[in-house]
Amino acid sequence: MSTKLSQATFAGGCFWCMVEPFDRRPGIYEVVSGYTGGHTTNPTYEEVCSNTTGHLEAVQITFDEDVFPYDQLLELFWQQIDPTDAGGQFNDRGESYKPAIFYHNEQQKQLAEQSKQSLEESGKFKDPIVVEIREATTFYRAEEGHQDYYKKNPFHYKLYKKGSGRQGFIKDHWSEDKDLEALRQNLSEMQYKVTQEDATEPPFRNEYWDHEGEGIYVDIVSGEPLFSSQDKYDAGCGWPSFTKPIAPLEEDLDTSHGMRRIEVRSQYADSHLGHLFDDGPADQGGMRYCINSAALKFIPKERLEEEGYGKYIQLFE
Repeated sequence: MSTKLSQATFAGGCFWCMVEPFDRRPGIYEVVSGYTGGHTTNPTYEEVCSNTTGHLEAVQITFDEDVFPYDQLLELFWQQIDPTDAGGQFNDRGESYKPAIFYHNEQQKQLAEQSKQSLEESGKFKDPIVVEIREATTFYRAEEGHQDYYKKNPFHYKLYKKGSGRQGFIKDHWSEDKDLEALRQNLSEMQYKVTQEDATEPPFRNEYWDHEGEGIYVDIVSGEPLFSSQDKYDAGCGWPSFTKPIAPLEEDLDTSHGMRRIEVRSQYADSHLGHLFDDGPADQGGMRYCINSAALKFIPKERLEEEGYGKYIQLFE
């Protein structure tokens, strides 16, 4: 294990929604939900929610600085919250849901202040950035039922994230602006139809359905990492199938064609990727991400560093 493991602590509203964005990223060893910043010891969920303890719901992340530096954690943090809301986050109101960055050393403090200033100067938000930057204090682990909530209760988690307003806010403020004409020029006809018009390519007649190379699969539009070959398997369906992603994806109910399915889209390019089913390998969580090859680009393991994905090499070590 690396000798450069560090901790980062972020409050961004309901901690259920703050675990998934950091989990499964390369260099992230643990994401714990808990409470911090208040004046009581060993608070319970009910006590914190009463807004009488001074504690905020937060996540504490153990990470490898060489693989996932703190400034990248900060960038990811900003993309999960409304940084102009000091009264809570989205539909969750009150002191315990206020956003904050808790720094563990002087370098983290400086980087946090720089990132906040950069966001203010970017003009992305009209209102002031109100996220507090505070020195880290004792972090209390939350009850076990709140740990990895998105894994334990995936259906309720998806409804909660969408219903709270967080999912829509992230999509509106952090998704890439699309130049459809440029995409038409840069993508093949099938790639465009799949990613931009939600089409499905033919089974068994696509590039990656039986591909076996080691590496990662990224969004053909944005290049954002999506899946690892380590999690790919032959589901017999004629499309690339994966047991899990290596970064958060957007999942929405799809009722087209008279069916009820979960559609999967990339988070930042908002590309249609495929669908999620619950008939995957039981020993690996039971999920099957059935993905269109036309939405993917494969980066071989030996080219990860060269193409800017060096941090993902550790997936194959």
